[in-house]
Amino acid sequence: MQIVNLKDELNHLVTLASWHHDEWGYLNPDATLEERIEEMKRCLGPEFIPTTYIAKDDELLGSAAIVEHDMDTRQELSPWLASVYVAPQFRRKGIGSKLVLHVMNQAKENGVETVYLFTPDEEQFYAHLGWKPFEKTRYRGYAVTIMKVNLQSKS
Repeated sequence: MQIVNLKDELNHLVTLASWHHDEWGYLNPDATLEERIEEMKRCLGPEFIPTTYIAKDDELLGSAAIVEHDMDTRQELSPWLASVYVAPQFRRKGIGSKLVLHVMNQAKENGVETVYLFTPDEEQFYAHLGWKPFEKTRYRGYAVTIMKVNLQSKS
């Protein structure tokens, strides 16, 4: 398995956008797949934030991204781990953990001290990787946990 920048594997963009749209479309029900594709294209520039990484071998396995903001209600928090997704047939094989750790390492190398995320149901998964609960809240009608990790304290 390799983890690479999506901008180096553009052939996976539409598939990945479709996966994300199917998984999280309920959080933004008015958005179309085409809008999601355009949003993902913003992660293809030269800047570190935003960047989407993909896990692949012979096929696309999953993704994780670092973005400036992932909750429009919490603009004061930045940056965010986002779009952590592993295709169902590849789950429970450590791919998600490797993607998250890759983004964390890239963020640390780029001088980022703290990263945030929100999750409706995967708090245990992220806690195992060193993330701490920051706040329980509601976002777009759903209960979520905002978590954070301090990258400078990890060795």
